[in-house]
Formats: sequence, C-alpha cells, structure tokens
Amino acid sequence: MADVAENEDILVSVRNGVGIVTLNRPKAINSLNDVMVAGLQQALTEWERNDEVKAVLLTGAGERGLCAGGDVVALYHSAKGDKAYARKFWWDEYLLNAHIGRFAKPYIAVMDGIVMGGGVGVAAHGNVRVVTEKTKMGMPEVGIGFIPDVGGTYLLSRTPGLLGVHAALTGAPFSGADAIAMGFADHFVPHDRLPDFIEAVVTGGHEDALNSYAEEPPESDLLAQRHWIDSCYAGDTVEQILADLRSHADEAQGHDGGNAAAAAADLIATRSPIALAVTLTAIRRAAHLHTLEEVLQQEFRVSVASLASHDFVEGIRAQLVDKDRNPQWSPATLDAVDEAAIDAYFASADPDLTF
Repeated sequence: MADVAENEDILVSVRNGVGIVTLNRPKAINSLNDVMVAGLQQALTEWERNDEVKAVLLTGAGERGLCAGGDVVALYHSAKGDKAYARKFWWDEYLLNAHIGRFAKPYIAVMDGIVMGGGVGVAAHGNVRVVTEKTKMGMPEVGIGFIPDVGGTYLLSRTPGLLGVHAALTGAPFSGADAIAMGFADHFVPHDRLPDFIEAVVTGGHEDALNSYAEEPPESDLLAQRHWIDSCYAGDTVEQILADLRSHADEAQGHDGGNAAAAAADLIATRSPIALAVTLTAIRRAAHLHTLEEVLQQEFRVSVASLASHDFVEGIRAQLVDKDRNPQWSPATLDAVDEAAIDAYFASADPDLTF
C-alpha cells in the first residue's frame, strides 16, 4: 500500500517487512473518523495477504496520546439528523475491531498517552499491546450518555473480579499498569524509550524489541483495591452499587479504599442514569458471550439504540459542543429508569451487525 501524504488523517507505509500505521490527527488527539477506520481496514486486508509484511505497528502522531476515541461531534450531528453516518461509522469501526482481534500476524499497538474509547478498540484487541507510565486509558462513554463499545464490554467483562465494572460505571481513566492487570495490555515500556523500541521493532522484530526495552510494570493501583471493588460492585443494580459504595466509604472513613469508594460514588452520580443501567447490563451479558464478534454485535445494537436516546445527544452537547459541562439527563435519576427502557437497547438493530 502506498504512503499517503503527510496531511492525511492516517499515515500508512511498509518498512523492513513491518506495516506502520500512524493515526495522524494530533490536534484532536488522533480521534477516529471514517477515513481513518477505512484506511486501517484497507491496510490490514492488504497486509494479511502480503507475505512480505510480517507484522503491523500502530502508533499515534503527536505527544498527547494514541487516540482519544471516536469523533463524537460528528456522531452528534448524525444523531440529530438522519443517523445514517453514525450507523455506518459504527458498522465499519466494529468490523475493524473484530479484524484486529483475529489478525494472525503480530499487531503491535503502542498505547502511550491518552487511549480512550475508540482508541481502545483499535489497540487493545491486538496481540502485542504496549503501555507506558504516561498511558491514560479509559472507557468514559457514560459521561456522554453513551455505553462502552468497540469491544470494550468484552474486555471489561473479563477483568479480574469487578475491576471492569468499576472502570465502566465511573468512566474514570486508568494507568498503563492497571491496563496490564485488567487484560487491556501486555507489556510496559518506559515512555522515553519508545523511539528506540519502535525502531527496534522495525529493524529487528517485536520479540527482540520487547526483550531489550520492556520492563516489569509498576504495581496496579486498581488491582490493589480489588477487595472493596469486588464487594461494592456486586449489586444487582447501579442503585445498589451506589449504596454499597457510600456504605463502604462511611465505614472505612479514609482508609481501606474509603476515599476511593466515595470518589467513585460521586463520579457515578454525575453520569447518565440510563447509560449506567444499560452499561451494567451490557457488561454482564457480554460475560456470557463467547467471542469478540458476538459482543460487538450486541454493542452495535446498543449503539444504534443510543442514537435515538435523549442522553447521547445531550451528553455530547454538554461536554463537547456547548461545553457547559451541565448535562440534563432524562430520565434524571436511576430510580426512574425502568427495565423496559434497558431491554430496548438490546433489540435488533435491524439489520444487525454481521461478520
């Protein structure tokens, strides 16, 4: 595949048998658009068949991060219109996520800096996933009235204990060390050694590069808090989880995760009630689905249903369009969310995503 111009949103080249993809919207922290999704899909399809390409290396331009997620402002405008762009974007994006998940050659994703939402989707389903001490990963969808997608509920439902439920309902970012502990990443390379690591991948292969530059990751803060997280997030509903977090915070009073539990409860309380309820259900359903493809099909249903919801448009408006940071959720409280409203998110997208 030929190189593309430097002003393009995605840069694609082959060097020494390594297919190199650079997400190239640094001012937007490389937020994904349809051109980038199509470009990466095309490159993977070509490289899969090309015996001269032995591995793929994914990086992001600029200093801020690999990818801050999908271009949700474009999705906002689509949701307010005929919804066709958003539906097609997710269809293509989730097919790409599945392709990455089954890609047979080494797929080395360098997850430095910010890696959120859609950035997780193009990186964390790869088979060689590298983080640094600057990695700031997360699935923050509930903050915009949306539900974790891009195969995120597959990963979140398979973390040790209930760490994934905590990450999903708070939407809070977690570290590279946490990402390794949670199964979102594999290897830790110090940020300042990344240029040498990347060069070593291209010149000598990823295994030698990892042997030379990967280090033991720091301790995971989240893993160290698993005892109270597993206890507090076991409730049947988000309301119960919130009550258990508040109770633990009161009982622990500044120790044994008390402050962290209080902070988690405070954060969850700001999120979209319907998005929280659907997220909890989606993760629990995903735990019983066997493949990434099955989970992506479920996520496509949920995402398409979100297009018609009040909170998806309102959440993006408040955070990224008007930026008043004051979303008016509807329903406004968790106790006003009924089971029928949750179940509606899991109905067929008509047509459903197929592989």
